[in-house]
Amino acid sequence: MIAVSQLGKSFGHQTLFSSVSLQFNPGNCYGIVGANGSGKSTFLRILTGDELPSDGEVALPKRLRLGVLRQDHFLHEEQRILDVAMMGRRDVWDAMQEKEELLEKAEVSFDGDRYAELEDLIVRNDGYTLEARAGEILEGLGIPTEVHQQALSTLSGGFKLRVLLGQVLAAEPDVLLLDEPTNHLDILSIRWLEKFLNDYPGTALLISHDQRFLDNVCTHIVDVDYETLRLYVGNYTAFDIAKQEERERKQVEIARQEKKVAELQAFVDRFRAKASKARQAQSKAKQIERMEDGIDELVPSSRRYPIFRFRQRRPSGKRVLEMEGIDKAYGDNQVLEGVDLVVNRDDRLAILGPNGIGKSTLLKIAVGRLAADAGNLEWGYETHPGYFAQDHHELLGDSSATVQSWLWEACPTETIGFVRGNLGQVLFSGDEAKKNVRALSGGEAARLVFSRLTVEKPNILILDEPTNHLDLEAIDALIKALKEYDGTLIFVSHDRYFVSQLATRILEIRPDGYQDFRGTYDEYLERCGDDHLDADAVVLKAKREKSKSRAAKADAKGGNADAANEKKEAARRKKRLKAVNKRLEEVTSGIEQAEARVGEINELFCDPTFFDKTERTKVVKLEKEQKELSAKIEELMEEWEELEAEKGELGEG
Repeated sequence: MIAVSQLGKSFGHQTLFSSVSLQFNPGNCYGIVGANGSGKSTFLRILTGDELPSDGEVALPKRLRLGVLRQDHFLHEEQRILDVAMMGRRDVWDAMQEKEELLEKAEVSFDGDRYAELEDLIVRNDGYTLEARAGEILEGLGIPTEVHQQALSTLSGGFKLRVLLGQVLAAEPDVLLLDEPTNHLDILSIRWLEKFLNDYPGTALLISHDQRFLDNVCTHIVDVDYETLRLYVGNYTAFDIAKQEERERKQVEIARQEKKVAELQAFVDRFRAKASKARQAQSKAKQIERMEDGIDELVPSSRRYPIFRFRQRRPSGKRVLEMEGIDKAYGDNQVLEGVDLVVNRDDRLAILGPNGIGKSTLLKIAVGRLAADAGNLEWGYETHPGYFAQDHHELLGDSSATVQSWLWEACPTETIGFVRGNLGQVLFSGDEAKKNVRALSGGEAARLVFSRLTVEKPNILILDEPTNHLDLEAIDALIKALKEYDGTLIFVSHDRYFVSQLATRILEIRPDGYQDFRGTYDEYLERCGDDHLDADAVVLKAKREKSKSRAAKADAKGGNADAANEKKEAARRKKRLKAVNKRLEEVTSGIEQAEARVGEINELFCDPTFFDKTERTKVVKLEKEQKELSAKIEELMEEWEELEAEKGELGEG
């Protein structure tokens, strides 16, 4: 449990947030959202003690173990990948290392007392399963077992960060603090992380710009806006609706009050000079003063929405791009083999697959930034591609150009007003246009590249992980602009919400080949049945297939049964279906009751005064009840899935 009281943080005259009092409880996952620069990461650093607040305090239990994702892989370059993950439990790992050293020196001298102390520490902390747990976590994050014994330095930067995430998860901390944990994960690894967080019993606070991820894991949303932090119950979609409705209510209330003030003022102006009405006019004037003091000002949001407008200079020919037999290897690592692809005008092609499979390589080959080892590539008639690189430095370069001059290079015949207008649309105003491009943050660089694509007017947009550094507002603006774009779209993305909103064709690259599907992502998942969006869909599908298999075997075995046996089997199915439906109602009711009670307890815990005015024994009792109910909900959900699968089998029979 973490509590913050009257917390504030300012930098000079800029206030990020003030007077924040919140409590974060075990069993909940809190998504922290807000505009870039609003103070999300600063808030996490205050919780970890890496940064001091300007006001207020943070209350942490003495023995609370924090799990914090830090990007300090350079400290572990020569360590085994598996060891780095195991270091999450540093006390246990150190004890295991010291124990091995004692055993190595046993022939010379042996400290039996120290050995016993180390053995006790390892056993008490389940240390002998640490290696297996760490290995399983690394596997889930997409790092295969065969590389676990290699040095961390053998991995790319993105995979090193996965190992550090694995280190945090293997530590089994009481509280997880994760800043953009999905940034270097592919869709399958994100799905695994979702399941991990859903099963995690502690308190999780995370920052993410992946809307589907926030929807799938969060029980609460912490909104960093209006120079404060506000807690909402529910996932991101529920928060988004609640916040919008709340602001609309405030606008209606302010408009109602202002209308009433205007009516009163009209009365005062009309009858102020009349002696018979003077007293009434004076009374209403005082009423106006009181009402004006009570009208809350609608504070502007810190969220800023850029404006992206993509237009093609002219349509391309019907055949946009043709690839035939494309091969590419990096040393002994064959990433692409025999890829055939034809892209037609108006396609909206999403290229999916695990990290390292060759998605970005394929785009680089398409735009001529990388040569294929074999195969042919041909662009169609009147094609003018525009490229967004995952690494912005590929496009921005190491020049001393400013934001303004770099954009002006793309449209030298246009006026300064045109350039500044386009920069303003992507949130570069005033002196921000004079920034050196090398000093830009990831989000700023991404917006600048999109602005250049706007003025270049390509008729094919090729985007490699375009959402990586954007906040949720910029992602929404980008989706809106791409929906309105009248050209051809080819993109790679691990953001499932982004993919589901835009793709009308899917190319999934797999280790055993690739699959080209013409249709939306949801249609692709429905057709293929392997759902990369929802973590439990594959499990449920497997249960149904297993049930079908059992039924099929039973049918085959009894293929020669007579009509009487078939009638008996039908009656048995009908009876069992009735029992399943009854149990489903009971389980559903049990889930609803347990969730309602958990909600009541959570509301109590969210009250900042609750822990001050409540006896410790009652708090412990409620925490125990909350934990038991959460476990019960999980058990009932598993039973519900099994019953649904059986119901489907019985219904199909």
